[in-house]
Amino acid sequence: MPNKLDLHPDLPIDLPTAERIHAAVLHYGEQTVIDNSIALLRAKNAGKDFLLYAGGRHALGILEGAPALYWPELWGARALLYVWSEAAAPYVVVGLNNQAWRVREMCARVILLRDLQVAPKLVRLTTDEVPRVRAAALHALAAQGTADHLATIVQRLRDPDKEVRRAAQQARDVLSGRFDLPKDPSQGVEQTHGTRHTHDESE
Repeated sequence: MPNKLDLHPDLPIDLPTAERIHAAVLHYGEQTVIDNSIALLRAKNAGKDFLLYAGGRHALGILEGAPALYWPELWGARALLYVWSEAAAPYVVVGLNNQAWRVREMCARVILLRDLQVAPKLVRLTTDEVPRVRAAALHALAAQGTADHLATIVQRLRDPDKEVRRAAQQARDVLSGRFDLPKDPSQGVEQTHGTRHTHDESE
């Protein structure tokens, strides 16, 4: 392949994301990792090596000529699950409007983890066209919303997507527990009869 890169052997491109970001912190320092993560989320250049830390082997394909698409933005957002500064918050919030659904979903996950108070934006995202984005928004809204947001969550108990209905049930239970709200048996409980749904980090 004419664009094949000669990688430094210490670049941990095959490690899980958490371990790659930890290695990046040891190599660059935490603040540089944060700054570079923000740069990627903003669709800016953060350097080839950092892209490999953030995106792993998938990033290698991009550096060798595959289309970048939205992947660097996603990896920048994902890195903020492992390192953080309040300086990143505005860019994560803007990411909720990203045209790529994977970036919107990841930013909702960061908002949940970092407790960024943006409930009105999360309400809007509960009607996103992509089920995984709706589910991520529901989980984040349950963690920071008020009792007034229960109706928004309950609406999604009748979502056409099963995983969104599952997320809505979990979100309803979390919000009800936070405010000691009674559970209304007429609210269209979705029977899941299964294990809790999780997403892997393969994005």
